[in-house]
Amino acid sequence: MLAEEPMPDNPTLATWNTLDEHSAADAILPCNGSRAWAENMAALRPFETVFDLTCTADRVWTSLSESDWQQAFDSHPRIGEQHAKSATATSLAFSSAEQSAANPNDAIRAELAAANRDYDAKFGHIFIVCATGKSAAEMLAILRHRLHNDPATELREAAEQQRQITQIRLRKWLATP
Repeated sequence: MLAEEPMPDNPTLATWNTLDEHSAADAILPCNGSRAWAENMAALRPFETVFDLTCTADRVWTSLSESDWQQAFDSHPRIGEQHAKSATATSLAFSSAEQSAANPNDAIRAELAAANRDYDAKFGHIFIVCATGKSAAEMLAILRHRLHNDPATELREAAEQQRQITQIRLRKWLATP
C-alpha cells in the first residue's frame, strides 16, 4: 500500500504547491520582491507546513547576492511615498498597508523626504524598515540613526529588515483564500 502524501497545513500553501514553477514564483514574488528569491522558493516546493515555508524563506533570503537584495529593496516605495522603482500591484498594496499607521503630517513628510535623499546618496539604495505598527516619527528616528552606519553594516541591517517584511507578507499571503 502506498503512503499518502502529507497535506499542507494551509489551503493557500496547498494550492501554491500545485502550480507550475513559473506561476508559483510569480505568486510568491510580492512577498519579497527578489526574482531569485521567488524562483528559489518555487523550486524548493512542496512545503508541508507554513513553518517549513517561512524557515526556508529565511534561508533562501540570506543566501542571495547583494544584487538580489537590491532587487527586493527596489520593490518598496520610500517611507512616506507610494511608488517604487519596481513593484507588483500586490507588493505596493502590502507596502501601503504596512505604512498605513505612519500617517505623516506635512512637516514629517518633508523631513522623511530629505532624510531619504541623504540615505540614498550615502548607501545607494532606499531606506528599508519593517514599517508595520511604526509611526512616521518613529521611522524618521530610525532612518536618522541608521544614517550613522557604515555601508556594510547598513546593508546587513536593510537585509534584516527585508527579511522581517518578507515574513509578515508571507503570513498575509497565506491568509488569503
